[in-house]
Amino acid sequence: MSASAGPLIFLAACEPSGDALGARLMTALRRRTGGNVRFAGIGGERMTAAGLESLFPADELAVMGLVEVLPRIPLVLRRMRQAAAAARTLHPDAIVTIDSPGFAVGFVRRLGRRRAPRIHYVAPTVWAWRPWRARKFARLFDHLMALLPFEPAFFEAAGLACTFVGHAVLESGANRGDGAAFRSRHAIPPDAPVICVLPGSRGGEVRRLLPRFAAAVALLGDRFPGLRVVLPTVAGVAAEVRAHAADWAVPAVVVEGDAEKYGAMAAARAALAASGTVALELALAAVPTVIAYRLNPLTWAVVNRLVRVDYANLVNLLLHREAVPELLQDNCRGDRLADAVSRLMEDAAARDAQLAAVREALAMLGAGDAPPSDRAAETVLDQIVRRRGGT
Repeated sequence: MSASAGPLIFLAACEPSGDALGARLMTALRRRTGGNVRFAGIGGERMTAAGLESLFPADELAVMGLVEVLPRIPLVLRRMRQAAAAARTLHPDAIVTIDSPGFAVGFVRRLGRRRAPRIHYVAPTVWAWRPWRARKFARLFDHLMALLPFEPAFFEAAGLACTFVGHAVLESGANRGDGAAFRSRHAIPPDAPVICVLPGSRGGEVRRLLPRFAAAVALLGDRFPGLRVVLPTVAGVAAEVRAHAADWAVPAVVVEGDAEKYGAMAAARAALAASGTVALELALAAVPTVIAYRLNPLTWAVVNRLVRVDYANLVNLLLHREAVPELLQDNCRGDRLADAVSRLMEDAAARDAQLAAVREALAMLGAGDAPPSDRAAETVLDQIVRRRGGT
């Protein structure tokens, strides 16, 4: 490869959140190199739209939970071997794995001799459970890019260089939705109360959460005349979400894509969401939110014994208090969800308190600093220069 061809960066992202990070990183790398960069690897619809020709569909690997992943192990192992073989053949200038730490570790272990810097984007949650993973990552990777300000200390103590780049949700555009235009597109009256319901991006979590969310929505429909529900979703589970929502007691609109999702958030009085990155998007959009989640009971029993933190939602973790209501596992019931959402729709003090708290948390994530994708791109390029000996 000639230097004029630009660096070749092998990316691996297996889930929708990692796909979004990867697409922004690709854009930032092009911006910082004047377009003189090439990509290969694994990604979803966003990275594909950004110009990546994925080795295989990334959504094959978007599985969460100990029980749920067991039937997929042969496929996951085969895809790890396929990705590693491709990376060895291509001789990239850097390898960047994004989130999905289980896949990232298995893939990197199969790479063989180190030729290019191995960088992982999104630190595994060693502060929450399995702290020994910090040492494992230190053995396998050359650099880590963290989204949270308190994470570098955990990995640097294990011998792995780590850069806090800021949380990518800050440049998602979640705070720029047009609620009035969204209502107009979907024939929602200007004065109709709207709640945004986000059941997740993986098939398993959607199937576990939608029945409970439907029960909550039915109760909310009795309490708020004229209520409308909007369900933003992703392509991999959209058909399932539409089929389920067709029978809901309240008129429900299912939408796809970021513009529609952020329009829905801007139109909403409150939100009910699966725990995950979308909770931060709702925070950025200033939508009072209730967080919910359920796991397979066996998975929950294992995780509950191992987890070392008090909260599931990142806003609460950063603030060390439950600023955003969390209803998890057995508490994830229609009646309790409806009560929590009702309070945020009716109680101005509760709404204001949550919105003030999320602003505080967003500042801790890097709001107001350089865009996280730019900082991540700078880190990747710096690692390439270092490996080349400063040339």
